[in-house]
Amino acid sequence: MTTTTPRYEVRTATLTDPLTQPLLRELEYEYSTRYPSFDGVGREMARYPAEEFEPRGGGLLLLLLRDGEPVAGGAYRRFDGQTAELKRIWTHSAHRRGGLARRVVTELEQAAAAAGYTRVFLTTGPRQPEAKALYLSTGYTALFDLAADPESLGGPLPFAKRLTGDGPLHLTDFRPAPPVDAGRAH
Repeated sequence: MTTTTPRYEVRTATLTDPLTQPLLRELEYEYSTRYPSFDGVGREMARYPAEEFEPRGGGLLLLLLRDGEPVAGGAYRRFDGQTAELKRIWTHSAHRRGGLARRVVTELEQAAAAAGYTRVFLTTGPRQPEAKALYLSTGYTALFDLAADPESLGGPLPFAKRLTGDGPLHLTDFRPAPPVDAGRAH
């Protein structure tokens, strides 16, 4: 009996790419089942403009395809001049526990470093223990009390990682810049 090893391809995509749609649908389903009292899942999924996940906007969306079908993916967006923020790390429910999310995170980190970012920031929900474990196992620093019950922390769980250099990371290092008011003169 001959078994063939699945072929994986890393492909850049956009939010409007048809190959991205399974990722978005399953993420929305996942969020709505894990957080049933949160009625803003659709708004959360549309929170960031598509351009923020494209190279011209300082971001990138990657898909991991197995024999041409999307099985995992994720993106980063510009958080600030030195920080990429990972978003929407996903593995298709039929392909979990095989290291695909780890590969996506590694690919995104390498792309972010090549784009000039020196660190990565991300958040995950308190009801996503497998995501928390993934980020800890791939070298991310938890910017919250790991001993606390995640549900008691009152929001998303923040993580960060240096892509270059060393030194401690603190939550206060990752405050987004206030939006620029185009109508005000400075």
